[in-house]
Amino acid sequence: MGESGAGPGTVRPGGRTARVRAAVLQAAGDLLAERGFDGLDLAEVARRAEVGRTTVYRRWGNPSALAADLLSDMADQSLPRTETGSLDGDLLANARLVQRTLADPRQGRLFCALIAAAECDERTAGALHRFYRTRIAEWAPCVEQAEERGEVPPGTDHAEVVRAVSAPLYYRFLVSGDPVDVPAADRAARAAAAAARAGAFTR
Repeated sequence: MGESGAGPGTVRPGGRTARVRAAVLQAAGDLLAERGFDGLDLAEVARRAEVGRTTVYRRWGNPSALAADLLSDMADQSLPRTETGSLDGDLLANARLVQRTLADPRQGRLFCALIAAAECDERTAGALHRFYRTRIAEWAPCVEQAEERGEVPPGTDHAEVVRAVSAPLYYRFLVSGDPVDVPAADRAARAAAAAARAGAFTR
């Protein structure tokens, strides 16, 4: 659900290849945040990453492939779920993580660019869908545990509850222009928890 930890391109073990990838993805993320998908120029990415153009073109080839790799890296680095011991606490933690991500000047613009690109680019769309499936799968066990504790009815769709938390925040972010602030996050979490307890998400 959004929600990267370290920024895209954080250096990880793996030698020069990993360092080049990290630098390129960091530069790509910066450029996407600044200019959107239409401004994702591979030559400019290479310049900012201080690597050869040939390296960038040979490994990624086009902006779609680079955006897809960036999303894959973001999924790998996403923060783990928070487990508070209650459905309300867990969903509140999820909502506030989504809120912080969308309200962050760089991360918010980056997600906006990637979501916009996914509307017209099939490869980016596939990578974006995989990213969100990964995030939903990370948080769904919180609802599963709530079901085991008897907080929600048997047969509750765990993933749907998680989607219900972030959906109002993305609506504000992408459609209405209303603030994506902490009160909005808290309302989204409380509404999803109440609906789940009432059986709205049973299969």
